[in-house]
Amino acid sequence: MNFPKPQSLADISKIIQCEFVGDKDFKILGINEIHVVKEGDIVFVDHPKYYDKALNSNATVILINKKVDCPEGKALLISDDPFRDFNKLTKFFNPFIASKESISDSAVIGEGTVIQPNVFIGNNVRIGKNCVIHPNVTIYDNTIIGNNVTIHANTVLGSDAFYYKKRPEGYDKLISGGRVVVEDNVDFGSSCTIDKGVSGDTTIKKGSKLDNQVHVGHDTVIGENCLIASQTGIAGCTIVEDDVTIWGQAGLISGIRIGKGANIMAQTGVTKSLQGGKSYFGTPVSESREKLKEIAFLKRLMKDKK
Repeated sequence: MNFPKPQSLADISKIIQCEFVGDKDFKILGINEIHVVKEGDIVFVDHPKYYDKALNSNATVILINKKVDCPEGKALLISDDPFRDFNKLTKFFNPFIASKESISDSAVIGEGTVIQPNVFIGNNVRIGKNCVIHPNVTIYDNTIIGNNVTIHANTVLGSDAFYYKKRPEGYDKLISGGRVVVEDNVDFGSSCTIDKGVSGDTTIKKGSKLDNQVHVGHDTVIGENCLIASQTGIAGCTIVEDDVTIWGQAGLISGIRIGKGANIMAQTGVTKSLQGGKSYFGTPVSESREKLKEIAFLKRLMKDKK
């Protein structure tokens, strides 16, 4: 998430009321999570297990809960609760603004696009040309939609990430400040749910087709010309490369990569990254031919025991 304009290290420290290490005029451009962080960003870390990863990341500023040696060319923000203060920055630079109408005055809708009754379109949404948006679709703030996109009834683009920190008093939510970006020629079936990024973008690339009741988690990237069948669930921060086919009721865990041209059969539980150009089946997942051989062997074994 980029700030509207560059901020100094001193400015940020005042917003979240914490001390800093580094030049007070150090330029900061935005905040991001570790998997999408870039130069000029703040990243937060609150567990010793991930200190080195954060300190050695592309981030320029590390929001951290312990005084450590500051890497050369970087700065630190020392906080007793980096999770809380990351939320403070999201709220400050990207506050929630309640809508006053079903289609926001700030939305930009391209020529030839059809909006059916009872559609909600939030603030700063951009929709391209020749799209069809069917009844009861909800498009949250800041969503970007390309040309020739079809969205069927009850689909939701831009709901919050499912991201919580467990505290003694209950779960604390990490506020989502990212977007959903949909490229050209994408189709959504009915009742799909696409979560926005926490700080970056959840992206559906051009030509991909999603069946009814598909869920895509925060910061996930679906490549070009993918086919995703009904009731598939894809967790956050997953990369699905181009030309992947995922059949019904498959489930993919977070933080993995599915290689180009992979074929994931129905009801497969994907618990690891997969190479492209192969077919996969089962839970735990394996190549489909091998999994079917395993099942056949077990059937023969059970038959022989009778």
